[in-house]
Amino acid sequence: MVNPDEIVLFLIEDDDVDAEGVERAFIENKIANKIVRARDGVEAFKILDSGILQHYIILLDLNMPGMGGIEFLQKLRKNDKYSKAVVFVLTTSNSDKDILSSYKEHISGYFVKGEMGSDFFHIAKLFDGYWKIVKLP
Repeated sequence: MVNPDEIVLFLIEDDDVDAEGVERAFIENKIANKIVRARDGVEAFKILDSGILQHYIILLDLNMPGMGGIEFLQKLRKNDKYSKAVVFVLTTSNSDKDILSSYKEHISGYFVKGEMGSDFFHIAKLFDGYWKIVKLP
């Protein structure tokens, strides 16, 4: 089994302010798990393909330049190596289409940034609890 301290938060987010907010929330919650960031889906696949991430949970923005979140999810799920990855979406989109498209790709949860403001404290708490109780392969 995977030690919860070994799980990396793989943050795929193009907005520096939002990325810093997530990182700050982890620090405020005294969560020491490593955060690795990609700025779009193309960079995310480069990181995944490099093999540097062993045990990770993805926190994915949808609206990004280059390869956006939905396209990233579709490609991720078609790849046998990554198809079972745990993915949560954190985005500005409250669109039913984006929500349905994301869940169609088997995400674990969908969070709208505007509904939580710039306070990512609760998301950090969710991850802290999640990876302490979930069993990852």
